[in-house]
Amino acid sequence: MVVSYGRRLLFVFGSLIPLFCFMACQKNNNTNNSNTTTTNAAYVDIYIYVNTPEFFPLTTIGGWIYKTGGTKGIIIYRKSQSEFAALERSCPYDGVNKTNALVKVQSDNISAKDSICGSKFYITDGSVTTGPATYPLGAYHTTFDGNALHIFN
Repeated sequence: MVVSYGRRLLFVFGSLIPLFCFMACQKNNNTNNSNTTTTNAAYVDIYIYVNTPEFFPLTTIGGWIYKTGGTKGIIIYRKSQSEFAALERSCPYDGVNKTNALVKVQSDNISAKDSICGSKFYITDGSVTTGPATYPLGAYHTTFDGNALHIFN
């Protein structure tokens, strides 16, 4: 009886181990990138002195600029007197893989659109307003001391 019970246990575990290995080794066929943001794609450590003429649009709430950095550039948006958003211009819907894909701020100055797939995002936080993208734009960390804006990951 013990031998029979042991064989059953061995059979059950022997059957489950390959199943678990198969499930763990499955390839993710999601072509829309992973659930991670693009902020880890490129090292960013930028200081901007908002009161200099080059960054004049950032002196007012709702102002924005494009800045070199990140994977394909960064959109910097002033949300309040002390808060900024810094978003990757690479669309999370395969934007990193398409060389001419670039997220551009629209004429309403509150949304951005990918030049290839047409996904739209709010530049206040990078959230998706229209797909096919399902993930927000990658966001970088920001700190502001009243003069210098630090953008980093």
